[in-house]
Amino acid sequence: MPRVSSKSNLTTTTAQRLSSIVKSCRDIMRKDKGLNGDLDRLPMLTWIMFLKFFDDMETERETEAQVAGTLFFPVIEPPYRWRNYTAGLHDLTGDELLGFINNDEAAVLPGGTRGPGLFAYLRHLSGSPQREVLARVFAGVQNRFTSGYLLRDVIDKIDGIQFTSSEEIHTLSHLYESLLREMRDAAGDSGEFYTPRAVVRFMVTVINPRLGETVLDPACGTGGFLVEAFEHLKPQVQTVEQRRLLQNGTLFGGEAKSLPYLLAQMNLLLHGLESPNIDYGNALRHKISEIGERERADIILTNPPFGGEEERGILGNFPADKQTSETALLFLQLIMRKLRKMPKPGRAGVVVPNGTLFADGVAARIKAELLTDFNLHTIVRLPNGVFAPYTSISTNLLFLDRAHATRDIWYYEIALPEGRKNYTKTQPMQYDDFADCIAWWNDRTESAQAWKVPAADLLVRDNAGGVVSVNLDVSNPNRAADLAHRSPEDLIESILDKERQIADIMENIRAMVKKGP
Repeated sequence: MPRVSSKSNLTTTTAQRLSSIVKSCRDIMRKDKGLNGDLDRLPMLTWIMFLKFFDDMETERETEAQVAGTLFFPVIEPPYRWRNYTAGLHDLTGDELLGFINNDEAAVLPGGTRGPGLFAYLRHLSGSPQREVLARVFAGVQNRFTSGYLLRDVIDKIDGIQFTSSEEIHTLSHLYESLLREMRDAAGDSGEFYTPRAVVRFMVTVINPRLGETVLDPACGTGGFLVEAFEHLKPQVQTVEQRRLLQNGTLFGGEAKSLPYLLAQMNLLLHGLESPNIDYGNALRHKISEIGERERADIILTNPPFGGEEERGILGNFPADKQTSETALLFLQLIMRKLRKMPKPGRAGVVVPNGTLFADGVAARIKAELLTDFNLHTIVRLPNGVFAPYTSISTNLLFLDRAHATRDIWYYEIALPEGRKNYTKTQPMQYDDFADCIAWWNDRTESAQAWKVPAADLLVRDNAGGVVSVNLDVSNPNRAADLAHRSPEDLIESILDKERQIADIMENIRAMVKKGP
């Protein structure tokens, strides 16, 4: 009979206990009439866990200061520390607890005094990077609990999690990722927060960040690319100095929306990044002509928003001949500007919708710059349904660097698993689906899935040398012979799928026309 290690038993027990705590919290929250579905409940659970996590980290800092014989100054001061309103007699509950959290002024504080409420206090913190991060995190957070008694019950449950235990943090980080996936599933049209884990992991694998390089995601959402890059880099750490470099000078992000900003902070903290460097604001708000070497990164990994439109004030940050309201095209320009050239050419992996590949006008001018000033060496074409059911728009992965101008572009078409017509929410893409592409990556040959196109063949210019079009939407030439061997049912399904894609595109155009300029 095989022996089960005590560590395995401990991991299983920890996972079961933490899952039970989270499940109990969610069951309690379902009773609160102010919380309508997981899009309300999960953010509430996140800010409560965030405050408990932060207090546990403060406890560790305080202990380290005592051992070192140095003074300790808490980032969050009494009576606003987690321990002040969870320890002892739990004297704040019901309406008093809600008032303590919500009120801007004259809240009843732990101990019976009066002053600014918890959120008002946190939003006005300043004076150190950690205090300013807290202020940004809670700037957009609202407490949606209507029952202070139910809130008290959730706080008491979360108080049972020990964020000083590496075992608990590791287990909870995986549990938290599942909560983020649920939030994506509940979000519907607002589900831009989550890029499928398989896609993220593949992009990090082939970009292969090395310790000493900076990694940026200017539209980081809940932090998936930064978490995966952090996990990829951790095994490379051998010294205290290297750990400090990974913790403080390697990973950078940007996020414009308060909810994903909060979720990203928690996601990164749970995975072990102690002070996430995430800029709270629209990454497009700065003039790209003013972005200097200090703002550039060695590696950019991102899935920028697409399908949206930016306000006119943002457009002025871009060259006059490359201004567009299409968010994906603006982010592509930002990525090109932010990618470092010296001393080692920077490299990037970017998710783009299919429309970016064949669009003309401003898009053609942007792509011309991409081909002439950058090395767009690979385009990975993703199969149907990778982002289903939230969008059926076909997507691609662009891989580029700043080594030289583009000479040839390699295309690789990821095939659906045998017997599958597309991916779905219940049967999503898996990392193993990229196995053949990963094996091909460093030893490239043409095949049924891979082909190479000279960049010069894709640039169409007029007699004056101006760019007329740049069509990167190149179909797989090696699949043409397959048509003769496909069944009538497969051919019909293929035609219907293309018709559905056309219908989706036309719906998007109709929505834009209705919205007006």
